[in-house]
Amino acid sequence: MKYVERKSMIIRDSGRSSDYISPSFGFGCLYKCTYCYMRRHLPNGLTIAKNTGKILDKIFEHAFMLGPKVPNQTHDKFWTYDISCNEDFVLHAKFHNWKLIFNFFKDSGLPIFATMATKNVNYDLLEYSPLDDNGESRVRIRFSLMPQVLSDKLEPKTSKIIDRIKAINKFHKAGYDVHINYSPIIMYNNHKQDYEELFKLVNRHVSDDIKSSVKAECIFLTHNKKMHEYNVNNDVKGEDIIWKPNDQESKVSQYGSINIRYKYDKKRVYIDRFLNSHKSIIPWQEVRYIF
Repeated sequence: MKYVERKSMIIRDSGRSSDYISPSFGFGCLYKCTYCYMRRHLPNGLTIAKNTGKILDKIFEHAFMLGPKVPNQTHDKFWTYDISCNEDFVLHAKFHNWKLIFNFFKDSGLPIFATMATKNVNYDLLEYSPLDDNGESRVRIRFSLMPQVLSDKLEPKTSKIIDRIKAINKFHKAGYDVHINYSPIIMYNNHKQDYEELFKLVNRHVSDDIKSSVKAECIFLTHNKKMHEYNVNNDVKGEDIIWKPNDQESKVSQYGSINIRYKYDKKRVYIDRFLNSHKSIIPWQEVRYIF
């Protein structure tokens, strides 16, 4: 890990997990997940921006020009910025001045909101209250979930799935807005049974009084030929699960990268199957989007 002067101050449109993607407070990841798109750009290591203040100034300038929030699936009242798109911010929080960043969203006076996905349960964040003066949360944590049998192979050394699920109640009680990120959704033998068991765990452990607020985003696996070659050459475990040429096709991503995704006709079936299982077990959970 090293500290760098972050040069790129581009704020990108999102529209799915958030309205916008902030400049990178961190770039890379200390986890070694087989499917991680960040490892295509930085196979090892992590850089942390030492010019945090400039990034926050850029977000302020951007948000100031937006005006009142237009309600959408990201949030009804606040413009949402993903501060963790190129790293696992929760995992790396000890390297960041994370309270300064959270305070910015809480105290800026603008209708803005931070969001981040994570595979890490970091209880240090519970010492902080993300509630603004009106008692509204300004920070969302999206716990990424998949069946544990997959996580064991594809997400070595990440927090156990059951621990992520059990953390939902604790983080909600602390004032965080908490969602679930079913990602990446992967098709394999017994996937239907394993995902149904996952949904049952969510149903069992999320408190009834907060279930209506714990929404979901669902993202099917995206792979990449360059990453596939890296995994094969480095004997990375689990590549046989995520590289399925007969079921996948090339597709240009939103920002121009050529990636590998499930074939369109197959994916439509997979989505319907996933949603049917999800609805049959946890009908209380709103799916914000699925793709």
